[in-house]
Amino acid sequence: MRIRITHQRITFFLQFVLLLEVVVALWAGRWFTGFFTALIIVVTFLPVLLERRFRIHIPPELQLLAIGFVFASLFLGEVRDYYTRFWWWDIALHTSSGVLLGILGFLLVHIMNELERIEVHMKPGFVALFAFLFALGIGALWEIFEFTMDSLFGTNMQKPMLGDPSGLTDTMWDLVVDALGALVISLLGWRYLRNPEKASFLERWIGDFVERNPRFFRK
Repeated sequence: MRIRITHQRITFFLQFVLLLEVVVALWAGRWFTGFFTALIIVVTFLPVLLERRFRIHIPPELQLLAIGFVFASLFLGEVRDYYTRFWWWDIALHTSSGVLLGILGFLLVHIMNELERIEVHMKPGFVALFAFLFALGIGALWEIFEFTMDSLFGTNMQKPMLGDPSGLTDTMWDLVVDALGALVISLLGWRYLRNPEKASFLERWIGDFVERNPRFFRK
């Protein structure tokens, strides 16, 4: 209960900061910034809406991690231009995205593995491999999206990095850290399936997810 209350307070604080940015941007006539920041606020409500709409309990730590990632990437990165001000900002966020997508991929295949109406039973190694490839695949699609936006609309999503103005170094480092983040989660997920009594942060989140969503898992 204390964790959930702390998560709610931090979430409300981040949403308040975003709302304040919307007001300031509109007051100064920066309409696009105000609109974009308002969209970010809507995105921060998605975990709660998904939980209520589909009756899926999402661990508060994972919700906070997702909201923090949205705040850091879209607001600090794009609105406050942290991607340009701090060369390591993009690398840190892509590592985080690898972790988040790895967790999502692991939970998806873990649910499929446990549903009685789906006649499959995948070994821990395959579940971990799926989580890794899922995260890396989404990361690759995002890099294709960045390339497309830069090519068609003249944006600067693939930024110059380490003396390379083409954006290739930025893209490759994004994929590398995506893979590293996903690999960590895949290994932790594999260890959980082999030894459910282990107690790393991921094992606790998975255990909480399984306990609070019994309809997805065998009795």
